[in-house]
Amino acid sequence: MSSSSSNTRQVIVNLFTTCNNANSVSQLHSLIIKSGLLHDSVLATELNKCYVNYTSLNHARKLFDETPHRSVYLWNSMLKSYFKDKQYEETLHLFNHMISGNGRDSKPDNFTIPIVLKACARLHSLRYGRIIHGFVKKCSDCCNVFVGAALIELYSRCGQMNDALKFFEEFDEPDNVLWTSMVSGYEKNGFPDEAVGFFAEMGMTKGLSPDEVMLISLVSACTQLGSSKLGRCVHGFVRRRALDTDLSLANALLNLYAKTSSLRNAGNMFRFMKEKDVISRSIMIACCGQSGNLTEALEIFNEMIRNGDEMNSVTVVSLLQACAVAVNLEEGKRIYSWAAERGFELEPSVSTALVDMYMKCSSPDEAVYIFKNTPNKDVISWVTLLNGYVLNGMAHKSMSVFRDMLLNDCKPDAIAIVKILTFCAELGVFQQALCLHGYIFINGFNNNMFVGASLVELYSKCGSLENAIKVFNTIPSKDVVIWSAMINGYGMHGQGRQALNFFDKMLQNSSVRPNNVMFLSVLSACSHAGLIEEGFELFDKMINVYGLTPSPEHYGIMVDLLGRKGELDEAIEIINQMPGPAGPDVWGALLGACRIHRNTKIGELAARNLFSLDSNHGGYHLLVSEMYSNDGKWDSVENIRSTIKKRGLKKTMGQSVVEIRNEVHSFVADDGLHPKCDQIHEVLRRLEVKMIEEGYAHGTNIFVT
Repeated sequence: MSSSSSNTRQVIVNLFTTCNNANSVSQLHSLIIKSGLLHDSVLATELNKCYVNYTSLNHARKLFDETPHRSVYLWNSMLKSYFKDKQYEETLHLFNHMISGNGRDSKPDNFTIPIVLKACARLHSLRYGRIIHGFVKKCSDCCNVFVGAALIELYSRCGQMNDALKFFEEFDEPDNVLWTSMVSGYEKNGFPDEAVGFFAEMGMTKGLSPDEVMLISLVSACTQLGSSKLGRCVHGFVRRRALDTDLSLANALLNLYAKTSSLRNAGNMFRFMKEKDVISRSIMIACCGQSGNLTEALEIFNEMIRNGDEMNSVTVVSLLQACAVAVNLEEGKRIYSWAAERGFELEPSVSTALVDMYMKCSSPDEAVYIFKNTPNKDVISWVTLLNGYVLNGMAHKSMSVFRDMLLNDCKPDAIAIVKILTFCAELGVFQQALCLHGYIFINGFNNNMFVGASLVELYSKCGSLENAIKVFNTIPSKDVVIWSAMINGYGMHGQGRQALNFFDKMLQNSSVRPNNVMFLSVLSACSHAGLIEEGFELFDKMINVYGLTPSPEHYGIMVDLLGRKGELDEAIEIINQMPGPAGPDVWGALLGACRIHRNTKIGELAARNLFSLDSNHGGYHLLVSEMYSNDGKWDSVENIRSTIKKRGLKKTMGQSVVEIRNEVHSFVADDGLHPKCDQIHEVLRRLEVKMIEEGYAHGTNIFVT
């Protein structure tokens, strides 16, 4: 190259720093052509970048095609531009063009391969990715830690963590990048235990120190595990390394505390965060919503408005959820008006949160109005409506909603199917159970364990234990959820002894280890069947053999178990042995037993504790009234009834559902508005006469023989 050409080239190189718009790029391109330097691969590469930044990708591609000598740097620049523009298929197409050429300068290097592998990962193209992996094995120059990280990302995004692990183990001394890729891969694929284990293994490797990216994945793994204890350990590690100033990491920790209901830790961390963004405040609003602390949630919201924060739909959803938990319809409507002014109500997540809020605030008509005006309904929208109907005592409408959902070409996923089965179990209509089972079989959900467990529960509640057993037997791989559902089914049908036998069968013939939920099922079965000794033996095994901590529900069943046999003093001893204060379910079980066995003294103790926990529960007041009535204490009865009337307390009405000629009919106790009210009461009168003829004494809860 001559001296003048060299000077011209240097001038052009300097001019690249002045390019800041499309016009300057075009002028520089003309100068390069006039200078005869278009063949210069370095200049062509820089010009290509300018076209991408200041004009369009199409202009850059045109320059690329017109460049006679394309270096690997130019290829990499073009590939990277397509990848950044999310044109992943075009990235792979261009790479094919690159390797099909015979030019020495166009041979891929270790900067090319990561771009192509990441495009494969985004497309979930495992087959093409494996081909690239084979290419890497043949090309020793193309493999380094960045290529390794890209390969691990490919396998993890495609759900192939075993392949990712095999490749990782090929490195004698994997660095931070590779370790981070593995921890992140396990976390994103729902293997939080493995993610934590990998981090611990890395901690024993000398010369390696986790960065913020790895720690964010680790914190997310702790969130999946629901372990605030482990999360606090990570938080301590972060503070010791002075990494808590990283906002993304701080937000991950804040989210951990919020998701694990560690409200005090979340509040303390939020207060001491030096920097907060819309994500931080949205997480804290959601955290306040979980605890029903609407006041603090609104304070944060108002602070965001004062600061001029650009709020997103996540913030609005969190606020509406807080209103739903607090059952505050007025504030919910105010948030809705604010969101509507900014166009948020058109987003599916916001409209779904609105439907949920209205349903939980006992305003189903408003919820249905919002739902009908939601433009793009997804599965979550439909399931929220279904759940709302059940919450408002209208479970009989669930099947018609499910039918409309299918007619609108919205196909439920496995999670939605489980919810729908749960809603229909509330009705207990056998014909509907058969129809849903058919839909599940045709659409390939029958091998899903959670769907199987819900089907077992549905058939049990429909009175068909035989069908529940058939479903159980068809499930090839049974976990603790399936076994619990079947044991609960036996208990529901009063077959306590069979439930115990089934529990023993599980322990002997499977590797399933019982958990707290399973013990609830089997203890409940013992309670219904009056198997006191067996129940106490199981309760002892739960604590001393399996190391499980009983919940208030377990203690409630034990009290109910003793109460059914009239052993009320022993029930009091169980309550006194509880590690914490007894809840309403425990005292409620004792009060119910006192009413049946006419023990007013212990009943009054239970009532005092119940009213201190929940003084507005109409059902508890009626139980106490009946207890005094059975004991002939009419002044006490009058006092209780006066309290009920003065406070406007009401007992939750029992609902009955029957299916006649494929139509579901619903009615409640003391329902004088039902269109067939007279016929219903006539049938009830005939049933009462028949029961008395067969020895039932009204008001005694027993048959006289």
